[in-house]
Amino acid sequence: MSRLLQWVFGRLPIGWLQLTHKRGRFAAALAGVAFANVLVFVQLGLMNSMATATLKPYGFFQADVMISAGNANALAEGNNVARQWMLQALADPDVTEGMGLFVGNVPWDRGGNEIVFTTFGIDPARPAFLAPTMSDGLHLLQVQGVAILDRLARGLPADEAAAIRPQTPLRFETLGRTLTALSTFAGGGGFGGDGFMLVSDQTFLSLFPSRTSAAPDHILLRLRLGADVTATVARLRGVISDKTLRVRSYADAAQEDLRYQQTQRPTGVIFGFGVLIGVLVGLVIVYQVLSADVADHMREYATFKAMGYGPRFFLGIVLEEALVLGLLGFLPGLAIGTAILTLMAKVTTLPLLMTPGMAVTVFVGTVVFSALSGVIATRRLAAADPADLF
Repeated sequence: MSRLLQWVFGRLPIGWLQLTHKRGRFAAALAGVAFANVLVFVQLGLMNSMATATLKPYGFFQADVMISAGNANALAEGNNVARQWMLQALADPDVTEGMGLFVGNVPWDRGGNEIVFTTFGIDPARPAFLAPTMSDGLHLLQVQGVAILDRLARGLPADEAAAIRPQTPLRFETLGRTLTALSTFAGGGGFGGDGFMLVSDQTFLSLFPSRTSAAPDHILLRLRLGADVTATVARLRGVISDKTLRVRSYADAAQEDLRYQQTQRPTGVIFGFGVLIGVLVGLVIVYQVLSADVADHMREYATFKAMGYGPRFFLGIVLEEALVLGLLGFLPGLAIGTAILTLMAKVTTLPLLMTPGMAVTVFVGTVVFSALSGVIATRRLAAADPADLF
C-alpha cells in the first residue's frame, strides 16, 4: 500500500504512515466511516424503494390525462370525482376515450395474517387503459366477483400464487364478499399496502356499497395519437367548470405524487433526515480522527514548517489521510450496506436494492466530505507559528 501511494503522490506517503502508526485507532476510524456509509446506503435504499413503490401503480395503466379531486395528493387519497366531468372532457376533439378509476384498500384475513391489497376497480371493456403486462386475463373480470391478484404481494406464499389460474382458482372472503382470483400479475408490496389487486368496477362497488359508479376516484383520459397533451390539459381546465379539480397529464400526476411522498409525508422526510444524519456522522468521525492525528504530530509538523514547507504541503498530508479513510471505509460500507438491503428486501418484499447510482453517489460524497474534514482539521496548522508549535 505504501508503494502504491508513493507512486500516486510522487512522495513518501506520510499521511498513510501516520494513520497506520496506531493501528487500533486506524481500525476504529475505518469502522466509523463504514458505519456512516451503511447508514446512508440504507436510508437511500429506503428512499429509492419509496419512489419505486409510489410510481409502480402508475405503470399499471396507460393514460395521457388524469382528473382528480383537489386534495388527491396521492393515487389512493382524496375525494371522488363526478363522472360528468369525463363526459364533458370527451367533447374535446383530442380526447378519444375515458375511464373511471376506483381505488380502495381491501383486507384479506388469512387466519391472523392479514394481507391488504390496494385494489383498482376498472372497466374491463376498456383494455387500452391497461399496460400490456396487465392485460392478461382482463376479460375474466367481466364476471362478477373475479379478481386478478398480485403474485408478489407480501404475505402471499409464492407457491400458492403460482397455482392461481382459471383451472385452479383461489377463493377468499373479504368485506363480506367472496372473491375468486383467476389470474395474477407482478406488482409487489409497498408502503401503503402489501400488494395490489385488479377487479371490475362493478365488483369494486359490491365491495364498497357506499360508493357509486357516478363518482370514481380518478378519471383517466386517452388522447388521439400525436395530440399535444399540454395544450389539451389547458383546454380541459378551461372547459371543466369545477376549478377545484386537478386536471394534469398522467406523467405529471405521477411526479406530483412522488414529490408529495418525499417532501410532505413523514416517511419521506424521515428518510431524508436519515441520509443527512449519516453524512454528518461520517464528517464528524473523519474530522475527529484527523484532528487528533494533527495534534499527535504537532512537533513533526512544526519541524516541517520551520524547514520552509508551506500550507499546501500540510494540507496534502491531511487530505491524503482523509482520502485513505474515505476510500477504505467505503468498501466495507458498500458490502455491509448491500447485504442489509438484500436482507430487508427479502423480509419486507419492498423494492430495496443497491444500485450503481447509489454506490457512485455515496462514494463521491464520502470522498468529498472526507476532504472537507481534512481541510477543517488543518486550519490550526495554517495559522500557527513554528515557534509556538514546539
